[in-house]
Amino acid sequence: MEKILSLLSKSHSVYHAIANMEEELKAAGYAQLEETKPFELQKGGKYYVKRNGSSIIAFAIPKQGFDGFNLVATHNDSPSFALKPNPIIVRDGVTQLNVEPYGGMILYTWLDRPLSFAGCVYSKAGEEIKETLVDIDEDILVIPSLAIHMNRDVNHGYDWNAAKDMVPLWLDSAFEGDFATYLKEKCGIEGEILSHDLFLYVREQPRLVGEKKDLLLSPRLDDLSSAYASLLAFLSCPEKEQGKMPVFASFDNEEVGSLTAQGAFSDFLRVTLRRVAAALGFGENQFHAALANSMMLSADNAHANHPNHLDKVDATTSVHLNGGIVLKHNAEQKYTTSGASGAYVKALALGLNQPIQEFTNRSDMRGGSTLGNLSNAEVSFLAADIGIAQLAMHSAVELCGVDDLQRMVDLLAAHYAK
Repeated sequence: MEKILSLLSKSHSVYHAIANMEEELKAAGYAQLEETKPFELQKGGKYYVKRNGSSIIAFAIPKQGFDGFNLVATHNDSPSFALKPNPIIVRDGVTQLNVEPYGGMILYTWLDRPLSFAGCVYSKAGEEIKETLVDIDEDILVIPSLAIHMNRDVNHGYDWNAAKDMVPLWLDSAFEGDFATYLKEKCGIEGEILSHDLFLYVREQPRLVGEKKDLLLSPRLDDLSSAYASLLAFLSCPEKEQGKMPVFASFDNEEVGSLTAQGAFSDFLRVTLRRVAAALGFGENQFHAALANSMMLSADNAHANHPNHLDKVDATTSVHLNGGIVLKHNAEQKYTTSGASGAYVKALALGLNQPIQEFTNRSDMRGGSTLGNLSNAEVSFLAADIGIAQLAMHSAVELCGVDDLQRMVDLLAAHYAK
């Protein structure tokens, strides 16, 4: 929990999350590969590769060769507000930032909270384009509510307008000039700023809550709690002599459909695995035989029963915080779980004496989807969708169980070790 809390507390953008993952991998002896160069690999070697600075794949090669992959796929992005390219707005003498929603967020949960922004800034230094991670570590923004005296219907189904109601105030009274100048001076960036990928984040820190401190209240639990649990499980896997290769993957842009070069629906996973196999002497037939002998777990969080809204829960679904890892099912294949893959997950849990919860949507309600089936469209495995039960999914701050975090680490560690 200390490690996960620490990682969550400094993951204010996808770029920072990947930098944190990279730091943990390097400390464990993993070497970076560049997509622009041939893969030169050794049996028994440990490697990782990044794309766009916001997605990462890591793998540990068994010493005597491998015959398949044991993967866990996660995502590292969360619903937020993206800053527009020229974000400065001045209204009635007040400076604001022009933003737009990223992902399916619960808009009103961002009101009246201290906010800031973080991400990646691109600048020209000489002939090179330089990438700089930026995190303005100050309570610099707020989106104030309109007083109830001016909106008497606010508690009766108000329709929030992202372009009108959700524009943050910039609280830096000393600001003058343009946004690029601010970034250069604030972050020590040299050269001309060309562009940026910056997102608002809630300044609230992750915290253990409840009398027994058995619950975690934190921003960005979907899906960083599963992503970091997966990473810790991956790093705990002992070196293998032979068998299946452990693979950890964390993708960007799941919250907006994964249709990017660094998303789960891209060729990133397929190309990486193919290049790994080719570098180790696998021909096409041998590679596809390895894929057929592989198993992927898509780890993305799941909905717990909300006690105030039990009418939204399926008749046979009983999912609770700290009740066990959730196995997710959907007849329309929004989740990848099948009879065969579900049996695999349950067998893992039985071996650990862990409880398993099972989630289905009400048959007359459209549910969400995740990255497992999108990834499987590019490179196909036997796969199942699992998650940590949580409340307030896609809120600015979410809630999950501490015991379930440990169960996720243990379950995925058992998967990687098989």
